[in-house]
This record gives sequence, structure tokens and C-alpha cells, in this order.
Amino acid sequence: MQFIDLKSQYAKYRGGSTGIDARMQAVLDHGSYIMGPEIAEMEEALAQRVGMKHCISCASGTDALYLPLLALDIGAGDEVITVPFTFIATAEIIRLVGATPVFIDIEADSYNMDPALLEAAITPRTKAIIPVSLFGQVPDMTAINAIAKRHNIPVLEDGAQSFGAEHDGLASNGLSAIGCTSFFPSKPLGCYGDGGAVFCQDDELAQIMRELRAHGQTRRYVHSRIGMNARMDTLQAAVILGKLEHFDDEVAARRRLGARYSESLSDCVTVPKVSPGNTHIYAQYSIQVDDREALREALQAEGIPTAVHYPRPLHLQEAFADLGGKMGDFPVSEKTSQHIVSLPMSPFLTQTDQDQVIAAVRRALKA
Repeated sequence: MQFIDLKSQYAKYRGGSTGIDARMQAVLDHGSYIMGPEIAEMEEALAQRVGMKHCISCASGTDALYLPLLALDIGAGDEVITVPFTFIATAEIIRLVGATPVFIDIEADSYNMDPALLEAAITPRTKAIIPVSLFGQVPDMTAINAIAKRHNIPVLEDGAQSFGAEHDGLASNGLSAIGCTSFFPSKPLGCYGDGGAVFCQDDELAQIMRELRAHGQTRRYVHSRIGMNARMDTLQAAVILGKLEHFDDEVAARRRLGARYSESLSDCVTVPKVSPGNTHIYAQYSIQVDDREALREALQAEGIPTAVHYPRPLHLQEAFADLGGKMGDFPVSEKTSQHIVSLPMSPFLTQTDQDQVIAAVRRALKA
């Protein structure tokens, strides 16, 4: 059994005049491997889907977080508020621009930023807030945006895991001043390598980020600022375009499979809560159990793969040791990191395989 079944996805979408193979062959034929026409086509389609004026594609989800901080001129002496229960890229880029990450805890049931803790963390040095839309659903962006607006602080949604999810009828990555997503292969909308995108409404900010991703160029060999090489490969855009026409069906399948897992397991494990006003696309289907390793070993014995996202919160990582974080600082994140485990999940998970996972979990827990 596959933890994420990308092989079945490719087999289904590879053929036809607009399939993945044809899209990639078109790139091989025209030979514009960097910033070819598929890049602009993809950016326009994604911007329209998210409901933002601008989509700036880039080389990875990490670059999608890094570019806005550079464009906002955030650096030494500044603070950026985020959460400790996330992949390191969220806070890594804060350090890379020279700023200081300020962590606040998550909600116990959604695993996302707790808005009730946000205002107390804001100081005169706070220059941005990065809530993470974890596991496939967004935080309470309505509450977060309202607090940020009172303090005139931009909100950057880390929507790497939630492309296709909604909050109050609006799309993830289109919920704040800036949305950032990833096209890593395992993400809900993934390419066949690294890739990412930034979304915004502001024309000037979008232009700055477009220049930054290509060495600060305004035009060839004319550089208005110090930038970086963060361009997305044309071949990766072709893969996204080959998948995009099927994406609504995949979102529906994810929601159906996630709901079925929850209905079948809610009496024996802690299942993910869908927050009010949200849709959940289950980039990972993550449960909490008392003895995670025992469950993982039992499932492995039956040929069922699992994963842990994330076993150590960022405030306890050596890379952030100078911040002085210690056990007990963020108890919800710490408890979650000790009990969370993700089960096989993809739009191509068959009902037979899902039934096998459900039965194996119940056997392991004797439920």
C-alpha cells in the first residue's frame, strides 16, 4: 500500500492531448525550460482559482515564504510571529532574512495557530504574522486578520498543505495579504520536483517578488535590487497544468475519504476536527493515539505505511536553541508532537485499502 499514491495519479492523467505527457512533451519541443509559456499559463490559472490578482511561481514552497519577507524588507531587529508545530521552513525563512521567530501555541483540535494567543505576542518589532494551514485546513483567518489589521501587520498564510481548502467560502492562499504554497510532489497539488507560488493583490509587491525570483532583474542584465534564483522550471508548470483540470475531483475525493476515516475511527482515536466555516482537504490524515510507536509497528506488520508530522516542535530544535525554548513553553504543540501519526491518504486511496487501514487501526487499539 502507498502512503501517497502518485503512481495511480500519473497513470490516470498521463494520456490525452492535455495530459501530463503531452504537456511535458510540448516543453521538450519548444525548449523554453526556464520561464517558458507554461509558467504564465499556470500562474494565470492558479491566480484565478485562488481569487488573487497575482500568482508568482517560484522554485519551492520555501522560496514562496522567503520572497515575501524579502519584498517586505523584513530583517535584523524585526520579529515574525508563527507556530512551533510546523515544518522548519516556516521559521527557517524568518531566520534567513535576519529576523527573529516568535512562537505562539496551536489549538488542540485544529493543530493551527490559536488566535487567542496572538495579540499578546505582538510587539513594536512585529513585522509579519505567518499562520500555517496545517494538514489541509486553514486556521481562523478571520480572527487572525482582524487582529493583524488593528496593528497594521501583514499576514502571510503558509498554505503549503492546504491548496484547495476554503475558509468561509474563500480559497486558501487567498485569505490574507499574501498566500504561499508548495507544489512538492506529496502536496495536494504537486509537481514532479520542487515548486511553489506566492499570491497577492498588490501590484507593487508582486513586481518586487517577480524581480527578486530572477536575480533582481527588471529586464535582462538590468538589476534593480539584490535577488536570488527562485524560478520554477517550465516542466514543473507543465505537470501542474496536466493535473489542474482534475483537481476539483481530487478535492472532493479527499474530503470524502477524510470524512470516512473520521466516521470510522472517532470512537477510538482523536480524529482531526474540521473547524467552523472550513473545508478540509486532508493533505495528511492525522490522528492522535496514546502509544504511537505501538500503533505504527502494528500497522507496519500488516504492510500499512504511516508517517509522523512533526515529532519535535521547532522551539525544541537545535537550530533555534539560541531562542531559549524549553519543554513546557508550548504545551499543546509538545503534546501533539508526541501523539500525532498520519495514515495513508490520497485521492486514489481505494475503499478496500481504506477499510484495511481502519480495521488494522482498530485491531491494534483493540477497539
